[in-house]
Amino acid sequence: MAGENEGLRPLGAQISHMLKARGVDVIFGIPGVHNVEMYRGIEEAGIKHVLARHEQGAGFMADGYARASGKPGVAYVITGPGLCNIMTPMGQAYSDSVPILVISSCLDETAGRRGQLHQMRDQRGAAATVCDWSEEAGSAEEVFRLVDRALEEFDRRRARAKHIQVPIALAGSLSKPARAERPGADGRSGGAMQAGSQQVLAEDILAAKKPLFIFGGGLVSNAETDTPPVERNVRDLLQRSGAAAFTTYAGGGLLAADDPMSFGCFLGRPESERIIGEADLVVAIGTELSENDLWRDQLGHNCPLVRVDIDPEVLADRHCADVCIQADGQDFVQELLGHLPNETATKWNADDIYVAKQRFRAEVDAARPGIVPLCDALREVMPEDAMIFSDMTQFAYVAKEMWNMPKSGHWHHPTGFGTLGYALPAAIGGAMARPGKPTVCIAGDYGFQYTIQELGAAVEMKLGIPVLLWDNAKLKEIEDSMVASQIAPNAVEAVNPDFGKLAEAYGCDAEAPGNITELQAALLAAFEKDRPTVIRMTPGLA
Repeated sequence: MAGENEGLRPLGAQISHMLKARGVDVIFGIPGVHNVEMYRGIEEAGIKHVLARHEQGAGFMADGYARASGKPGVAYVITGPGLCNIMTPMGQAYSDSVPILVISSCLDETAGRRGQLHQMRDQRGAAATVCDWSEEAGSAEEVFRLVDRALEEFDRRRARAKHIQVPIALAGSLSKPARAERPGADGRSGGAMQAGSQQVLAEDILAAKKPLFIFGGGLVSNAETDTPPVERNVRDLLQRSGAAAFTTYAGGGLLAADDPMSFGCFLGRPESERIIGEADLVVAIGTELSENDLWRDQLGHNCPLVRVDIDPEVLADRHCADVCIQADGQDFVQELLGHLPNETATKWNADDIYVAKQRFRAEVDAARPGIVPLCDALREVMPEDAMIFSDMTQFAYVAKEMWNMPKSGHWHHPTGFGTLGYALPAAIGGAMARPGKPTVCIAGDYGFQYTIQELGAAVEMKLGIPVLLWDNAKLKEIEDSMVASQIAPNAVEAVNPDFGKLAEAYGCDAEAPGNITELQAALLAAFEKDRPTVIRMTPGLA
């Protein structure tokens, strides 16, 4: 009998130790009466818990942590409203291929009972609408299997949000520990790469007169741990193929800003359709070519299109590629280089590419005046290893095109789902993943107020995050859209708080620079502090 009971502990504690054994160092969440058993053993296991002020913040923190670290972000929430509050971050992570695991409590029985605290008609089903899968565990063994399943799929498939719910009574019940190691944890498989596909594609690229690559976020990983760096392989690919390239917003930093064969992150510019139409072979690697990448219905090609992606759903999309190769983008590029010569003469005119980028820059500046000079000034003094998290704001829309990062995987934006309030909590998660390294938040005055309360979490964690706050005192992008549609602007102005005083009330510092030099100084000073600094930028600053 003693042997049967050996190692028995409440399931919540066993989950904590299991997660630690699987490499989880940080959990973001909010404890409540329904999930309190999940908090048993967290500190004992050696896991750091970050207390969010709202479950939406916890989800975005897990997202930022995952993007910054390359490891899954884990969040704990309660039954009902807690899960509902984190569904927006789950949807964001699903659309942007971010590995976050949400573990919630759930009621033990709902079919025959009504009026219970936090009760939903179908909690599991509700979560399933915004994530890869949502499952309820019926036993301790099933909890362990679901956690391992999630981690395994994060490694081997397109990473997307997943949800596991644990009944309240089960979380507090005694159970044996999970197995010591995750079965089959031997790294990412990269999909079913077709034998010989690189050789054939290499021959086609070399035979083409104007081959063009489109590099997306699927090529990006945690650049600080890549060996060899993916940027080097991508840049070698252009040199050895003679091709030119666009990068998507998510692929920013894969190519240097001054690379003569790079059209930069201007794929969404209308003229890119004409440029793509000049190519006689287009190869898109690790990109959905989605609405948020193109801002038009058609890519613009009049030639064979080759798609390389880990997700078969992407390969079968509306662009109707002529050749579809299911493979991890990084692995494919590495293999493709082995079939190309050391160097091939460039097949595009470098002067034409340079002039096109200058036209794009002028278009961006004209569309949203006053932001490009601020981007230039901030980029000039920004540390090379800084990681930036931006929100849905006009400042970020400009910066995503104009601010070509020196490293890939260092600018993160809520692209697919397009949620407001992302930047601050995501930056907190990113800073937790990279202690001692510079992390920056860029937010607009309206969206910042969705999650401004997470300043408290950043103060508790002693995170020196500069918060670059673009304050134009309105929803300017919506106002512009209304005017363009000949609609009288309505509901686009709101009373803002005194952001400086509000920041100080949370224990943060605040700055309101009067010119670009003061802005640069405020940014650099913020990195040296042990608390966030809210730096208010206004349209007249430039």
